[in-house]
Amino acid sequence: MSKHRCGWCVGDALYEAYHDQEWGVPVYDDATLFEFLILETFQAGLSWITILRKRENFRKAFDAFDYKKIANYNQDKINSLLQDAGIVRNKLKINATVSNAKAFMKIQEEFGSFSKYIWNFVDGEPIKNKVTYYKDAPATTEISDALSKDLKKRGFKFIGSTVMYAHMQATGMVNDHEVSCFRYEEV
Repeated sequence: MSKHRCGWCVGDALYEAYHDQEWGVPVYDDATLFEFLILETFQAGLSWITILRKRENFRKAFDAFDYKKIANYNQDKINSLLQDAGIVRNKLKINATVSNAKAFMKIQEEFGSFSKYIWNFVDGEPIKNKVTYYKDAPATTEISDALSKDLKKRGFKFIGSTVMYAHMQATGMVNDHEVSCFRYEEV
């Protein structure tokens, strides 16, 4: 008998694997939180599957999402990224990735970790919604609004409320699996 999955991922093996293994699983590791933050910022205006298909290219291009290295990228490195057909070659998003890496480390200095900072927005516990159909999940919430606003104040770019809500879903800060999905009770 096949497992029931959230409707957004059905029919694409890469999407299903991502859904089954990663989406909605609480992430407390700063390196992984940064990876998802960068991928989500590049996803702005595009489909998630586009970014997912390019994920390994992003990993290679951005030094395995090492924020310490990314924070020190110079113009030559940025120019090489703009020539990399394996990623989304958006100058504003690439520049934002560099400045976001710097802002990320400032948050780590202030709070001890980015994880402590971001999980504070949900009091350290995932919010478990009761989504019947995936299209019923919100695109933003008051929490994603507040998170986006605070990150912008701290110098982050391309992190609007919709991007931040998607980040919260991906990193398990919120469980928006459909209640009939086999992962709903597992995460």
